[in-house]
Amino acid sequence: MIKDTFRRMTKRSVLWRLIFQEINDLVLKSMGIVIFISFFIGAVVTIQTALNLTNPLIPKELIGYAARQSILLEFAPTFVSVIMAGKVGSFITSSIGTMRVTEQIDALEVMGINSLNYLVFPKIIAMLMYPFIIGIAMFVGIMGAYLAGVYGGFLDGAQFLTGLRDDFIPFHVFYAFFKTLVFAFLLATIPAYHGYYMKGGALEVGKASTTSFVWTSVVIIITNYIITQLLLS
Repeated sequence: MIKDTFRRMTKRSVLWRLIFQEINDLVLKSMGIVIFISFFIGAVVTIQTALNLTNPLIPKELIGYAARQSILLEFAPTFVSVIMAGKVGSFITSSIGTMRVTEQIDALEVMGINSLNYLVFPKIIAMLMYPFIIGIAMFVGIMGAYLAGVYGGFLDGAQFLTGLRDDFIPFHVFYAFFKTLVFAFLLATIPAYHGYYMKGGALEVGKASTTSFVWTSVVIIITNYIITQLLLS
């Protein structure tokens, strides 16, 4: 499917319009749920870390350090991607699946348009904006961690910021955004595959959306393990 997606390109002016539409549908409309989840995930990470660091010999700065590492390495890129597999993945599968059921894809082929390029290629390009969402998720998550730690009385702001800057490794940022790009490609292609090749009627569209969410989540988790093993071990 991916190979056929890059063949017989649609007219450039049409593709640009489709790409901007997909950016709006897949990226911009996901900002709300990503910001909401990231803020409270960061807050929960701080609270749980603080409640488990009961030994007075352990410096409180470690709370900020643990929050930064958790959010930067896993919660923002991986946890948010699994959530997006449900939101974005289901949207892609259902929209393409509905076009398959209503024979709109067949109509595109009859008109001489490469339906895979017309439907899937703009989604792949639009999801290149996905790291932008994850960058915001990292910022909001750390902000939530800071507010929960300071206003929850677990540590003061200076201690949190000291832990936040302590032993920072810039390569971890590259690692997070690299796997985010890989996840973006998976989020665009796996749901599109399940929607494009589905058979049946309206009931099967719902089943295909569920199947695409499960498989996208599984592949994201496995890919996360492989990338972590290759880049961090």
